[in-house]
Amino acid sequence: MIDDRNAFHTQEKYARAYIFAATAHHGQLFPGSELPYLLHISLVGAEVLFALIHEDGLDAGLAVQCALLHDVLEDTPISFERLAEEFGEEVANGVLALTKRAELPWEARMPDSLSRILRQPREIAIVKLADRIVNMSPPPGHWPSEKRRRYHAEAQRILDVLGDASEYLSQRLRKKMDEYRAHF
Repeated sequence: MIDDRNAFHTQEKYARAYIFAATAHHGQLFPGSELPYLLHISLVGAEVLFALIHEDGLDAGLAVQCALLHDVLEDTPISFERLAEEFGEEVANGVLALTKRAELPWEARMPDSLSRILRQPREIAIVKLADRIVNMSPPPGHWPSEKRRRYHAEAQRILDVLGDASEYLSQRLRKKMDEYRAHF
């Protein structure tokens, strides 16, 4: 649960990271829509905030900053160095662990990211669980059934590897995965 004594500090970190993410992702759209990509960032942040209500012993500042910044290195020109300068090494390392490395073959990217997430504080695993919960919304209509099944299987792998980080988010992800099966 969030410590009330640190809530103001966490809220300031949230606002700063949100504005940074909004600027970095400016012009990007939520896949399959005309909505700004910031919608995805906001939904991941909301999942993390609800997890903070249900889980004890978490660094809320680290969790919310990484939630809001989780796609900055992967999807924008922002560098690791800039992120570290703006938000510190711990946040930058968390975001880097959440970033799939483009130089790897596609099938190796998620396992590599999961192994790096496991070496980070628990908050980073929580962000990954929250991200996949948000991504388990109905898939784009043009995705073939096989791609939908692979995406679901990847969600299962994330749950298997990171599920111990948050019982609350694990339950949410299981529910979203059950609902996603209707789209096979």
